[in-house]
Amino acid sequence: MSQPELPSPPDDAADATPRSLALEDWLTVLTMAALALITFANVLVRYFTDASFAWTEEFSVFLMIVLALVGGSAAVARDRHIRIEFFSSGGSAMRQRRLAQLGALMVTVLFTLMAALSVRLVWDDYRYGETSPGIGVPQWWYSIWYPVLTGLIAWRAFGLLLRISRRPPAP
Repeated sequence: MSQPELPSPPDDAADATPRSLALEDWLTVLTMAALALITFANVLVRYFTDASFAWTEEFSVFLMIVLALVGGSAAVARDRHIRIEFFSSGGSAMRQRRLAQLGALMVTVLFTLMAALSVRLVWDDYRYGETSPGIGVPQWWYSIWYPVLTGLIAWRAFGLLLRISRRPPAP
């Protein structure tokens, strides 16, 4: 007995999602695993020794920021970012398309600006020798990831804008 064949997706569905979200998916998995491991290790150390690892809170906050930015990138790439459905789903198909394009363009502009400004933040952290408040490591070790991850979100938003613009308008 053979398996039934699944229907093939429509031709325009191939361009509806990004080619690969493996980067965001793997970064999410690795970040969550690191958060779970260091938190669990800190709980065990606290339970058995009445002390704690000093670096875990600072590093956990950093990992949660990374997780939020990586999740934001995946949400933008999958076109799942927040929107007001009353406005984005109402009106004609052309209006919906134009609003989707405007939204993707605004996300691209915002995160490009954030990436550019965070480069200056990293430079200032490096130049002035800022150290982290908890464990005293150079602050730029943490802040170097802001321009990288906000740039990734901007790149994904630009890709979304291109995908929306390439879609044929609905009748």
